[in-house]
Amino acid sequence: MEINELLKIMVDKKASDMHLRVPSTPILRIDGVLVPQEDLPPLDSKDIEMAFERIANPTQRSAFLKEKELDFAYSVPGLARFRVNVMRQRGTISIAFRMVPFGIQSIDDLELPRILEDLMLKPYGLILITGPAGSGKSTTTAALVNYINQNEKRNIITIEDTIEYLHSNNKSIIAQRDIGDDTQSFAIALKHAQRHDPDIIVVGEMRDPDTISNAIRVAETGRLVIGILNANDTIQAIDHIFEVFPEDKQKQIRIQLSRVLEAVLSQKLVTRISGGRVAVFDIMIVDSKVKKLIQDSKAISGNNGNLYGMDQLLADLVGSGAISPDEALGKCHNAELLRDMLQTAPKKAKVKSQST
Repeated sequence: MEINELLKIMVDKKASDMHLRVPSTPILRIDGVLVPQEDLPPLDSKDIEMAFERIANPTQRSAFLKEKELDFAYSVPGLARFRVNVMRQRGTISIAFRMVPFGIQSIDDLELPRILEDLMLKPYGLILITGPAGSGKSTTTAALVNYINQNEKRNIITIEDTIEYLHSNNKSIIAQRDIGDDTQSFAIALKHAQRHDPDIIVVGEMRDPDTISNAIRVAETGRLVIGILNANDTIQAIDHIFEVFPEDKQKQIRIQLSRVLEAVLSQKLVTRISGGRVAVFDIMIVDSKVKKLIQDSKAISGNNGNLYGMDQLLADLVGSGAISPDEALGKCHNAELLRDMLQTAPKKAKVKSQST
C-alpha cells in the first residue's frame, strides 16, 4: 500500500502515531494503545525503503545515510502534517509518524484551565510545560501560542525540532525556526533570538545546560520564555533543571531560576470512556514561598504553589462519568487520596460509565 494511503488510514482511525517496522504489519497508536493493523500484510525491508524514498527529499536521505538518524516533517495536502523519525534497527529502516493536524485547537477545544490565559499574558518570566513523552505538550503549547496570537500584539519566536503546528500572523507576528534547517541548536538560537526584538520565545526542548541557562538569561532580560521538557510532574521538572548542571553551578542556577520562574504546568492524557483522550493537569504557580524554597535548595512539596491538582481533576472526571476509576487510579499521584475522593460519588460514576 502506498505510504499516503497508510497515513490516511492513520488519520481516519484517529491514531496519534504509526510505526512501520520489519517484519510487522503497520501498527497504530490509538488512545495510547498500540494496535497492529492485522488486515494489512507484514512489511519487508523493501516496503519501508520505498516509503522512505517517497517522503524524504535528497538532502534528508543523504543526512540519514550519514547519521543513521533523521527527524523531519512531512505533509499530505488536505490530510495532515506528520512529525517523522527514521532510524535503523537490525539492518533495516524503522519509521515512526506522529500526526499533527493542520488546524490548531483552541484552549476551549482542549479544555485547558483558564488560568493559562492569564499566564500567557505575563510580560516576562519563564513558564515550563512538562509531562511524559506523548502527553500532548506540543498540542497544548500550540493552543497557548494561538491564544496569544489572537489576543495580543507580540513578536513570537518558536524554536522547534521539528516544526509541528504551523502558525499564521494574526495580532502577533510569529517566526518558527527548525533545528537543522534554520538554526544549529536550541542554545544557539536562544542566544541570537534576543537580537530579533522578541516579546515571547518558545523553546521546544529544554534538556541540556546551555539551552536551560540561555533560556533563563533571556527571561532575565524581560522576555516571556515558554519552555517544554519531559518530566512526570511539576516538582520533578524543577529538579531536572538543576540536575543537568554540575554541582558547582547549581547554586547560581537556583538563584537565577527563582527570579524568573512564574509557573510549571504538568500534564498527562487520560482515556475517556466514550473514546478519545483528555489532558489533566498540575499547575504550580510559583509564588514567593516557592521562590524562597528554590533559592535555599529546600524541597518543594505538592502543596507549595499548587493551584490546580491533577488528582482532584481526575476525581472530577470520574464523578462526571467521563473516565473510569481504574483509569484515574492509573494516572494519579496519590492513589489512597484519590480513593478517598472517589468515595463521595462512586455510584454516579458507575451509572454514567455504563450509559456512555
